Amino acid sequence: MIELKPLFDLCITFFKMGCLTFGGGYAMMPVLEREIIAKKGWVTIEEVMDYYTLAQVTPGVIAVNVSTFIGYKRCGIGGGIVSTLSFVLPGVALVTLAALCLSRFSSLLAVKYAFDGIRVAVGALILDTTVKLCKGLFKDGKAVVFFLITFALSAFLSASPVLLLIAAGFGGFFLYGPKK
Repeated sequence: MIELKPLFDLCITFFKMGCLTFGGGYAMMPVLEREIIAKKGWVTIEEVMDYYTLAQVTPGVIAVNVSTFIGYKRCGIGGGIVSTLSFVLPGVALVTLAALCLSRFSSLLAVKYAFDGIRVAVGALILDTTVKLCKGLFKDGKAVVFFLITFALSAFLSASPVLLLIAAGFGGFFLYGPKK
């Protein structure tokens, strides 16, 4: 028999997160850390890092994929579905409302100024998440070198993210895999 309480808890939690998360998957990290890790204890920061890694290499939006992974871990397939739909619903409603209203109000200076402020705040949230994600990365000198090479290839040579992730997978296997 399916227990409804854990599914309802997932629904409420991810709906709230969907209402509070602006700016995408990385901007979601502070809310996720507070609600899912600290308050609920459903996952650890290490699991979240793994989910973010998986979300990078799977199709779709990072925030939605992470919500799906957490819901699945908590309550199986039903949990994944409930978490995903609950997280997406506020955004879909807001985008629909914005699409209906934006054409009428986008030329107003107050709206332009508000978007300028939101853009800055989202940048701050993304920077905060980047710092938190990087704290767990640098376990040794190899990781620092690996990071710098990947960053340089991405930032300065515009290397394909897909190729970088594939190369990183092979590199991680050879650098950290079992030694003979």
